[in-house]
Amino acid sequence: MPLTLTSVIIDAADIDTESSFWHRLLSGSLISTPTHHFIQAPGLPVIVVQSAPGHIAPDWPDGTSQQMHLDFGVDDLATADRTATEAGATRLRPTAEVTQEPGTGSRVYASPAGHPFCLRST
Repeated sequence: MPLTLTSVIIDAADIDTESSFWHRLLSGSLISTPTHHFIQAPGLPVIVVQSAPGHIAPDWPDGTSQQMHLDFGVDDLATADRTATEAGATRLRPTAEVTQEPGTGSRVYASPAGHPFCLRST
């Protein structure tokens, strides 16, 4: 039986801030209900930000397990880094400015709700 990944659900105490971040990073469309925000970006499953009032951000890599993370391939890591940080991401590793040559390197970030994700040069 083949499976199809249709959505990725991301918990957040503040779904407005979290969904705004993912929408700014990924573009596409945003549809909101009181408890769920749906981001549909070209070529990706639906990203659903789900209201979780008691959500506590993971403290990865130094504390609480990250639970899961997303990896995104990018053509230009420096531009993707600017887009991510301007949208509200926090750099986790490495924390210095991006200086890698195109086609090399990766970076780990946290979304506003603390969910780790990676941007990797393709």
